[in-house]
Amino acid sequence: MRNSSLSLLRTGIRRIRPLPRPIACHTTKCASRWSSTSASANSERKWSTPLAKTLAEAITTTGPISVAAYMRQCLTHPEGGYYTRQTTSGQDQFGTKGDFVTSPEISQFFGELVGIWLYAEWLAQGRKEKVQIIEVGPGRGTLMDDVLRTISSFKAFTKSIDAIYLIEASPYLQKQQAKLLSGTEDLDKSAIGLTAPCKYITGCKIQWCEDIRLVPKEETLSPFILAHEFFDALPIHVFQNIAQSSIPASSTIITPTGPIKPKHGVSTPQHTWHELVVSPTSPYSDISRTTSSPSSKGEKLDFELTVSKTPTPHSLYLPKMSNRYKKLENTPDAIIEISPESLAYISDFAVRIGGGNPKPSTASVPSTSSSQLPANQDNFVKAQPSGAALILDYGPLDTIPANTLRGIQSHTTVSPFSSPGLVDLSADVDFLALADSALDASPGVEVHGPVEQSFFLSTMGIKERADRLLKGAKDEETRTRLETGWKRLIDRGPNGMGKTYKAMAIVPYNEKGPIRRPIGFGGHIVGA
Repeated sequence: MRNSSLSLLRTGIRRIRPLPRPIACHTTKCASRWSSTSASANSERKWSTPLAKTLAEAITTTGPISVAAYMRQCLTHPEGGYYTRQTTSGQDQFGTKGDFVTSPEISQFFGELVGIWLYAEWLAQGRKEKVQIIEVGPGRGTLMDDVLRTISSFKAFTKSIDAIYLIEASPYLQKQQAKLLSGTEDLDKSAIGLTAPCKYITGCKIQWCEDIRLVPKEETLSPFILAHEFFDALPIHVFQNIAQSSIPASSTIITPTGPIKPKHGVSTPQHTWHELVVSPTSPYSDISRTTSSPSSKGEKLDFELTVSKTPTPHSLYLPKMSNRYKKLENTPDAIIEISPESLAYISDFAVRIGGGNPKPSTASVPSTSSSQLPANQDNFVKAQPSGAALILDYGPLDTIPANTLRGIQSHTTVSPFSSPGLVDLSADVDFLALADSALDASPGVEVHGPVEQSFFLSTMGIKERADRLLKGAKDEETRTRLETGWKRLIDRGPNGMGKTYKAMAIVPYNEKGPIRRPIGFGGHIVGA
């Protein structure tokens, strides 16, 4: 998952996790609510991390915060965020010695096939002359390294690449990526951030910037965008359907434009979406860390989820955005997770590929702007759609994620409320919401998938590629590593990557011709 973004929200990194256990939702029936009387206790108690203390002090002053705000601080706080800090040991969060292993690090086959996918799309679209390659959340740069090494063999394609953009806000990770992709940690300043030559493509530069908005949009540019385990780390809002809910006459709803009070007293009891919010646990609470590690059992958690007694600005509109959510309006205790920033990013991808000025929406999830992306992005006009986006992440094929927020530490699933800033956080991706939002943002795109990663990689030829390398393996150790790696990527067991992870593609829409399925999604290579 991941990506740091002080503006981006994450370092978009990837890792293998087991399917999560649902986290405990401590509602008003089974957990004490936050109150200002906890201030003195907060100042005296011992917190698991400095960031936990900072968050608790802020909540004591302003009240409980959304899950989205909690995730954002835990992942990207400038002084204690998971992706914006450098580990004391000098090692990063990835790999066998870190908290999770990423798909590209399991096997080179993964990045090689992604590179082949980009080349095949370039061929299918008539060999565009001016290409951007963009990766959001590049982590250590392993995926991009395999991609660039692979496509460097296709000289006509590499000649068309205008620039390579890595959306990364962590200076520490930028240096790691530069060392791998450029052979240096010395980056030059550029108009949008930092830059260095690409070691694989002569004359091509890699550009680093903190925000995708800084990447140029031009009608003649064809953007090829990669998002591998990026969306699972973008903040989510969580809502629970409360039966017989009513708004007290004295309720005040704080909105960006000021407070709002109900005009007609207590509302009629009905099913209403209430936001789940994060507040410090009571010093006397017995809520313990959720983990399989015996050594940490009994350790107190710093925070817990509670149900907001009154509506929040997000609960008033986010659950009303989609017919998928509306179908659950009369289901007591139903829980849904919504990531408006994910919808904003996927809309940006779609507009870059197909242009803006969308037709009247028929999609169930409308385009959503956020503080991270401009609301007027659909003013970009593109006469001929071009480019593509490949999204690889984990989540259900066609259902709304619920109870999927989890933490990952030392390759183990833990509570998302333990050791804030030291634990990676993520939630399942709502692929249908992404697809609807992309289609709504631009009339010039179509969406394929999601399909299981096993299907995507198998139809891309992972077995054939593995067989070829296995024949040339010089020793048994290499042969075992290659064999284990490719099979792990397509494993369809209960917790296997091949089933848990999904692939989705956004490609140009051709209204004058038949639908062309991309390779990996049921199509074949064309234009070769």
